[in-house]
Amino acid sequence: MASNSFVFAHLADAHVGAWSRDPVVRRALRESVLKALRVVEERDCEFLLISGDLFHTPVPEPSEVAPVAAGLRALVERGRRVYVIYGSHDYVAHRTSWLDVLAETGLFLRASPEAVRAEGDRWTLPFLVDPGTGAVIAGISGRSHGLDRSYFAAVDTEAFRATPGFRIFQFHAAIDEYLPEGMREHIHGISRMDLPGGCDYYAGGHIHYSYLGTGPDGGLLVNPGAVFGTSLTDLKNGADGRTHQGVVIVTVESGVPRAEFVDTAPRDLVRVFDVDISGQSVEQAKEAVQGAIQAQSTPGGLLFPRLHGVLADGTLGGLGLHDSAQEAAARGAGAVHWDIRDVTAASPPEVAPPADTADPEGETVRRLIAEADPRLTELSGAIGERRVRELLHSLGEPKSEGEAKHDYATARVDAALRIIGLKPPAG
Repeated sequence: MASNSFVFAHLADAHVGAWSRDPVVRRALRESVLKALRVVEERDCEFLLISGDLFHTPVPEPSEVAPVAAGLRALVERGRRVYVIYGSHDYVAHRTSWLDVLAETGLFLRASPEAVRAEGDRWTLPFLVDPGTGAVIAGISGRSHGLDRSYFAAVDTEAFRATPGFRIFQFHAAIDEYLPEGMREHIHGISRMDLPGGCDYYAGGHIHYSYLGTGPDGGLLVNPGAVFGTSLTDLKNGADGRTHQGVVIVTVESGVPRAEFVDTAPRDLVRVFDVDISGQSVEQAKEAVQGAIQAQSTPGGLLFPRLHGVLADGTLGGLGLHDSAQEAAARGAGAVHWDIRDVTAASPPEVAPPADTADPEGETVRRLIAEADPRLTELSGAIGERRVRELLHSLGEPKSEGEAKHDYATARVDAALRIIGLKPPAG
């Protein structure tokens, strides 16, 4: 028999296994997820919804999977049910993922069809009925590159919407109306009107940013945010209180849901901070970096210093980052994750190469300058040649571990503007 008063939980974007190059940060992420699972038990939730990207890759390391599987098993053994949809990170067409394996062991039920569908093909949305509450649960899994968008336009939800009970729809897609300002130019999602109508709760995921809204004709629309985060942007947003990091506890009373965000990430230990070394000598900059690290180091702290500026002299190697990290460790810090994408070393003195020395890069640079618009005086002469060389090197910087695509692109553009003597846009 359907119930109209109960409690359930909702999380998304756990990304267990992310930060693969930093074991301390990776462990902090995993512990945040396990804490969220404990909250589900402590709050006596009937069931848990996982709206995509439980793991960071379809086939993470077994050492990452085992503790999460044990946490889910503990819930199931105590009578909790777990309903999962796949996200863009943990699903790969024509390949078995860890989610497939765990589903076969009975740790959770898949609330969405996993078949790859041709765009435009009409299909009927399947659904499950939770045995303890009578809640009706359906969903559409996420796909890489937004390939799931066409699924929303072609789905028939009539049977799902006609079934009595508290109706829940899980999805792993951006909702255009609830995208934060900085994401709107870079993410193409779906409209909230593309979601099936008539639901009481819409359990979202994908954008790593929490929000609370309404569905197409009512119903509570919630994104819990990433449990921890996979980029410096995620951690900064969490540290600044712009997004929640954890699990949502939903209390249903007389059929009306109320959401409560419960943060499980160790915000007191995560320190994202800036160090401006603009115009400083390498010795001054080294002292500034050491001072900032000393001020932020706490026992167990996870430090994410972001250095920016142009050194007056010296090289990046002279900043003594390794020594600063060792000093932080001596003070008890758990990890130091450097971000030096926006630091530029002082330009070396102009030295003309010997006439008989081959300089293929120089030939390429001079050809690019010759083909440029003559009104670009910033690219003229020896200074212009140096700037083009720096641009080529800067734009060729590889994307770092844990760096969001948007952050990488923005950093490259800002660096290019600084090189040619322009100020990057604010924000």
